[in-house]
Amino acid sequence: MTVRLPAYAGTIGGAYEKAVAGLTAAGATAGDIVHVVEYATAAALGAYGDVEAARSAAIGGHRAPVATVAVEALPGGEDLAVELTAYPGGGELIEAAPDEGMHRGALRVAGGIVYLPSIHPRGGDFRSQYRQCLEQAGELLKAAGLGLGALVQTTDYTASATRAEYPRCGRPRKELLGSEDGVFPGAAGIIVDQPVMPGAMVSLDAIASTMPLRTVNPGWKRYDTLTYKPGVAAGDTLFMSGFGALEPATQKGIFDGDLLAQAEYTYAAIAATLREAGLGDRPPYGCVTRLVEYITPAAVERYAEVAEIRRRYFGDTPAISAVVCTALLRPDFMIEVVPTAVFP
Repeated sequence: MTVRLPAYAGTIGGAYEKAVAGLTAAGATAGDIVHVVEYATAAALGAYGDVEAARSAAIGGHRAPVATVAVEALPGGEDLAVELTAYPGGGELIEAAPDEGMHRGALRVAGGIVYLPSIHPRGGDFRSQYRQCLEQAGELLKAAGLGLGALVQTTDYTASATRAEYPRCGRPRKELLGSEDGVFPGAAGIIVDQPVMPGAMVSLDAIASTMPLRTVNPGWKRYDTLTYKPGVAAGDTLFMSGFGALEPATQKGIFDGDLLAQAEYTYAAIAATLREAGLGDRPPYGCVTRLVEYITPAAVERYAEVAEIRRRYFGDTPAISAVVCTALLRPDFMIEVVPTAVFP
């Protein structure tokens, strides 16, 4: 069974100590880790050698793909948050390519899920950098005997300066993504003005599956022409796109400036996707195992109040990772939520 833990925040060393303590409390060990996500502020990125040293001290010689995500801040003001995913025995390690900095060389396959490291481009304009990221993902997946059609979820990070360029990622996604059955992955796009790698206009995190894929859509027509879908079912897992307070019929953001109303609407949209997948008729949906919540700086002050709304929809089951981004692609969004759920 996959163990998904929340992001533990603290000082650089403290975040890893807390994450490993959480892993131990869940009955797992460092040898079971299949994926590491580091949510790093500018302070942590500026001392990244210390982050690597803390990781090495925490998990020893165990190799796992690492996704390093630049964030504007963490809700509690810490420097680093660490999110671990584990699977008994650690699944299968695949050496995809030599390490070239930022831990690019390893994949792990566990329970039918393929965990990739984060991917960063080198040079070019926005569209070419986005294509580079997808092509690099394809090269990594090739080592596992898969192609880009196996992707079930992508999260990309760009900056305010390139927000207007973001629609240009549609062409490479359309040309390169989609399974043989026409299933596109779930997706989220987040704005963070601090890049992980100098010169990177976009970075990509991705997850794939060895299982057959099935689109899950509650009937929202807007997705008919998009290169991502509300949900993708693969094996016993439902991977989903990022959800915000967007009215599907009009494609307009709603509840501008009202964080709690936006959170309520967002969770209701997730619930609609869960119902369509056959994961229950009404909340609380205990099938949700992970929620990554991206909030804007304007949302920080009232973010703690979101917890009660979330609890009504999902109980206390999900592992919650909350980070502050610079902004969201829809300027009126204050929160975007990326969920993962499991089938019984």
